[in-house]
Amino acid sequence: MSEVITEICSGVGCITLNRPKALNALSLAMVRDITAALLVWQDDTAVKAVAIRGVNKLGVFGAFCAGGDIRFFHQAALAGNPQLEDFFTEEYSLNHLIANYPKPFVAFMDGIVMGGGMGLAQGARSRIVSERTQMAMPETGIGLFPDVGGGYFLSRCPGSVGEYLALTGRVIGGADAVAVGLADVLVPSGDMPAMWARLTSGQVDLASSPSSWFATDTIAASADSIWAGGQIDHYFALPSVVAILQALEASTDAWAAETAALLRKRSPLMLNVVLQHIRRARSMNLADILRMERDLVRHCFHTTHLGKSGTTSETVEGIRALAIDKDHAPQWSPSRVEDVTPEMVEPFFASPWPVHAHPLRSLQS
Repeated sequence: MSEVITEICSGVGCITLNRPKALNALSLAMVRDITAALLVWQDDTAVKAVAIRGVNKLGVFGAFCAGGDIRFFHQAALAGNPQLEDFFTEEYSLNHLIANYPKPFVAFMDGIVMGGGMGLAQGARSRIVSERTQMAMPETGIGLFPDVGGGYFLSRCPGSVGEYLALTGRVIGGADAVAVGLADVLVPSGDMPAMWARLTSGQVDLASSPSSWFATDTIAASADSIWAGGQIDHYFALPSVVAILQALEASTDAWAAETAALLRKRSPLMLNVVLQHIRRARSMNLADILRMERDLVRHCFHTTHLGKSGTTSETVEGIRALAIDKDHAPQWSPSRVEDVTPEMVEPFFASPWPVHAHPLRSLQS
């Protein structure tokens, strides 16, 4: 059966991610199938809106998308497979297409929503979450960075929440996602099937605003005190990763100690890259951010200024430790945040392509 199911139901273009055994992790074929459907539908007058959801092993909903297929990344990097380059170019182009889609786009973010799943959902006009939502950008744990437009949507979170989520990779629930601007609507997970059915069976006015389609389904999202109390800003607004860690480790607060311990497990090199990534992105538009991220991801797999590629790259090593050998003991280089220098970080932000040859040169700002 197809890993992406597309159909038109009562004026709604429906996309179902159908790779439940892999938590709907995105393959290149899936990216291409979604893109192809959206390009056709944007010019089809019979399609008034688009909705996307995922399935889990028990049926529809329960999972959205766990991100890109990191096992493929590992295999392709070691084999020199050019499809690795194609994947990121086409995935980021899809993220841009969704964010600029001319018709209402609704994302049903039930269950796991991580990495590439966030890229599919964050550009949607209506982002629906539930109490089962587990949302994160956990890339620093595999020697990568929050891509797929993460620089855009994380840097637009209030205060320094974007830095916090990007550096730690911490998982948040549906209510917190609404509180920090990463979701629009919180509903009980049990209501999602009925909402989808109502939307795709002609029971809503597709000419009206998406916010009115589900108004009766929403529940109040109470923000966790950590988002409102300034605790994150106190640490994560500091000027460097070293300064953030030193302040966290100097605190007697249990949350600070736990957060510092989590950061110590992440790639020291990529923590420094990510902090710059989020802060640079704050003043950039989405197209330029995606171009920057395309540069960054090339450097992650081919870190030529540090003499790293293949098995020696941070990203391949991080994926090995998490998903291949599963020893959860990545050998980061450098091994300590304190040993990362600006000379190691700055070249990540130099594009390996001239402007006229950049793979995302056609994206409109």
